[in-house]
Amino acid sequence: MVHLWVRAESRPNEDRVGITPEGVAALIAGGMQVTVEDSPNRIIPTGHYSKTGAEITPFGAWVDAPDDAIIFGLKELPEDGTPLRHRHIMFGHAFKGQPAGQILLRRFKAGGGALYDLEYLLDENGRRLAAFGYWAGYAGAAVSLRAWAAQRQGRICPPVHAWPDKAAMTNDLRAVLDGTGHPRPTAIVIGAGGRVGTGASDLLTQMGCTVTRWDMAETAHGGPFPEILTHDLFINAILASPGCPVFVPAEATRPGRALTVIGDVACDPTSEFSPIKVYDRTTSWDQPVLRVADQPVLDVMAIDNLPSMLPRESSADYAGQLLPVLQQLDRIEAGPWGRARALFNQHQSEV
Repeated sequence: MVHLWVRAESRPNEDRVGITPEGVAALIAGGMQVTVEDSPNRIIPTGHYSKTGAEITPFGAWVDAPDDAIIFGLKELPEDGTPLRHRHIMFGHAFKGQPAGQILLRRFKAGGGALYDLEYLLDENGRRLAAFGYWAGYAGAAVSLRAWAAQRQGRICPPVHAWPDKAAMTNDLRAVLDGTGHPRPTAIVIGAGGRVGTGASDLLTQMGCTVTRWDMAETAHGGPFPEILTHDLFINAILASPGCPVFVPAEATRPGRALTVIGDVACDPTSEFSPIKVYDRTTSWDQPVLRVADQPVLDVMAIDNLPSMLPRESSADYAGQLLPVLQQLDRIEAGPWGRARALFNQHQSEV
């Protein structure tokens, strides 16, 4: 019997969950054993899961879970260096040369466990089977606009928080933008045809911005892309990968540009493939932007858990996409799970 262990998220400002109580009930009905950790922050209360027949266990108890349990979470594990003996389902951020990812892979090697990276659960054609992308783009564009509004008032973007739903977020943002007394900024979204780009474009359009939408056809020539610098705001919705062109080179911090805010929703600054070369680290909810130039200002927003700003919508959307894949865990060495394991084996052999 497959034993799925839904761990509580330990990262600050992470209220999302990858499976709903309805999903847990469906897995149990299909013959799976499901354990759910208690969490004080999860957007769906633990009591809703207990009604499904799932076993409820204390926060962080996964470290003592049976060896055959499959540990399912979203964001990173505590970085305590301990060997990892279980099979883990999560976003590992470990396959693009990231320094923290190399440490994670060595922890798996030491413990004999394995990573099934949610980013690499793919169908036969290499397409993602489940993604938070739409809500990452939506929230990322919202924070980028807040950064632009702060600039108009001579400030840097203040801390951000989670909103109860997207209506609350957009109402709040509209008031912030109206308060600047300035016309809405122009924006360019690269990757506008994908989930992330669609979410970003939708938010920007709702806020009254003029949006230039680019996708593969517009970037196929490989650059340079001076058009980006003629917009007030740039949203990058393209994941870093080998062969990805550079959209914003290091010299873009110089004067002679309209661009004052970059929203790097893909947010992979430590990868050598990153298309944004003006910054080198992620930002946070407390410090949403990194100022990389002063004359004129240029701020980079690179928060790596943006969908958690809308945890209710993003969790329900993602869980619905992922459930059919979780129902295939009884065939974990085949299909999308088998492909994810093969990719892990390849990268682990290189550390």
